[in-house]
Amino acid sequence: MTDLDDIDRKLIRALARDARQSASALGKRFGLSQPATWRRIRRLEEAGIIRERHLRLNAEALGFGVTVFLGIKLATKGRVSLEDFERAVVAIPEVQTVEHVLGMYDYRLRVVARDLPDFERVLRRRIMTLPGAGEVEANVLLSEERLPGPL
Repeated sequence: MTDLDDIDRKLIRALARDARQSASALGKRFGLSQPATWRRIRRLEEAGIIRERHLRLNAEALGFGVTVFLGIKLATKGRVSLEDFERAVVAIPEVQTVEHVLGMYDYRLRVVARDLPDFERVLRRRIMTLPGAGEVEANVLLSEERLPGPL
């Protein structure tokens, strides 16, 4: 684990809120030069603390008004069925995230659809036909609030 000082934590919090901020703007905000800020960010990336900075799209604005979290229990256990399931599920464009989890279900998926009939189509034609797919539980997202991390 890398030792983080207060400025590192401030940089991480600021980038978590808006990863588009420049090293120059962050440096001014925290009393550092642009090169010093860039070196700190680079060090955090090299240490694996900052894994990536990416674009976060507004699914609703793009016409995907429904988000559903699916819990999926595989019908058959075994390494081969896990690999087959994972390879097939990541190929479905409506599936945004695939998480292999411990608990009642084997996988947790975040799925977007245009509306509930579109979600039903995705569920019936794509997800329920996946290799090894068994029991499924769906939770429709009503609202979402992005909370700051532990730093």
